[in-house]
Amino acid sequence: MIIGHGIDLQELTAIQEALQKHPRFVDKVLTSREKEHFDKLKGKRQLEYLAGRWSAKEAFAKALGTGIGKLRFQDMEVLNDAKGVPRLSQSQVAAKVWLSISHSGNFVQASVILEEADESK
Repeated sequence: MIIGHGIDLQELTAIQEALQKHPRFVDKVLTSREKEHFDKLKGKRQLEYLAGRWSAKEAFAKALGTGIGKLRFQDMEVLNDAKGVPRLSQSQVAAKVWLSISHSGNFVQASVILEEADESK
């Protein structure tokens, strides 16, 4: 059974502006392991990666019903599995987490669905 759903849509230009205004923006949003991957990217791909992680974490916080504030960006981590699928790891909820991140033009969107881990409930 679905227990939460969150969606976030973000403009790349807003993330780029935040990056220019706040030198520690990347450190606020990305965990150290996410930052390792970020540092290997260049140009627009680096911006898309950062915006995708921002959007995924916002969508997760919305699915939980807390929003960002009670939950910090550092409390969540989005890494790709061996097939390149983004996976969100966290410890705040005992649920299956379904994550999708999409990029189109100047936008990135993330959707998170939380599903009961134990279907017998």
